[in-house]
Amino acid sequence: MNTKWPPISLGDKQIKIPLIQGGMGVGISMGGLAGAVAKEGAAGIISNAQIGFREADFEKNPFQANLRAMESEYQKARKTAPDGVIGFNIMVALKHYEEYVRHAAAIGCDLIISGAGLPTELPRYVEGTDTKIAPIVSTEKSARVILKYWDRKYNRVPDLLVIEGPKAGGHLGFTKEQLEIFDDKAYNEEVKSILKAVREYEEKYERKIPVVLAGGIDTKEKVEAAMALGVDGVQTASLFVTTEECDADIHYKEAYINAGEEDICIVTSPVGMPGRAILNPFMKRVMDGEKFTPKKCLGCLHKCNPSEIPYCITERLVAAASGDVEEALLFCGKEAYRQQKITTVREVIGSLMGEE
Repeated sequence: MNTKWPPISLGDKQIKIPLIQGGMGVGISMGGLAGAVAKEGAAGIISNAQIGFREADFEKNPFQANLRAMESEYQKARKTAPDGVIGFNIMVALKHYEEYVRHAAAIGCDLIISGAGLPTELPRYVEGTDTKIAPIVSTEKSARVILKYWDRKYNRVPDLLVIEGPKAGGHLGFTKEQLEIFDDKAYNEEVKSILKAVREYEEKYERKIPVVLAGGIDTKEKVEAAMALGVDGVQTASLFVTTEECDADIHYKEAYINAGEEDICIVTSPVGMPGRAILNPFMKRVMDGEKFTPKKCLGCLHKCNPSEIPYCITERLVAAASGDVEEALLFCGKEAYRQQKITTVREVIGSLMGEE
């Protein structure tokens, strides 16, 4: 597939189609989806969040189960796309964050994208490997913090920067007040401010820092509008959920197809960040103040006290991946309601990037 947009260079590899498939956990973007995306020339991203949930010993030893599944899912994707760009999305908020990053780099992934907190120590964890690193930022302030910190402590800049806007799905890097302030026009100005900050470090290091924009980008016209701001590529996640190749259960995919615009809302996650999800029976009960005591704490998050949280995020995301959509946390992007049918990875990429 060819597009009018130039590729994104990542060292000795190229993202031939300047599109990144966003990481979606638990169990939504695994080796199947990531491999299919990478095969088409875009970047396929595996979410490592509780990736081992199908392993037999997951409840007994989730950490080891996750490490094994990271390797098996990566090899699955690599078999599909031997020369493609395949990476992991690893959240800063996770326990064992350092170990997961080091493991991803050790098994040879091309790229680690990291958000849900600022990945201040990410450069140290991949030192001595060929794995490229990309922090996720949402505001000029967070971009400047990470750029300045990496510059001063590690004398380096990101290999790629992901700007995740207010229309993204899953965890959002904004306060609820910021989500109300940032309409399209205001956020476009924020993107330009982030790009200005990036340019300062490009000049200092005399090298290009590719920037990718994410959040509600679901049409070719939105891709063109993003590129016109000066970014080098785009990231989308929700569009890939309703593909044949997506690793999610069919009932999860159908939840997107059946959702209306009014069914997509801002929720509070046990991670301590706002998120965007489909308003299903479970989430309505949460919003009404009901608490759901975890069956067993699986120790996934740094800042999580099982006695205080409204529900266990692992339990509810596993329910989503397994198809129990009535009792699940169904993360999605703001425009997910626009998806009307099951499609394919190739069709999604073609519709976004335009075949030439």
